[in-house]
Amino acid sequence: MAAATERIVVQVTAVQKRAIVSTAKRLGLDVSELMRQAAQGFTPSDDEQEINAPIERVNASTKEANDALDDALSFVAESNKRIAAMAEGKH
Repeated sequence: MAAATERIVVQVTAVQKRAIVSTAKRLGLDVSELMRQAAQGFTPSDDEQEINAPIERVNASTKEANDALDDALSFVAESNKRIAAMAEGKH
């Protein structure tokens, strides 16, 4: 295995940390190795995948809506500049 060179910080409660440390000791692993193995071995259940699919669609459509709003706001800002320039020319 390649030498680990990157860091991921995971916040846990004191109780969770004690449980993780205890599990690592029981398995003869250091905490980092336990966390790597646990993360690499994680596979979401079918239920989790079904729940995540609509969430991912909502996230994608939210991004599209935000992009459309940004475009509309830019258009309005440019329009306001043109109106202001025309108004200045009438005075």
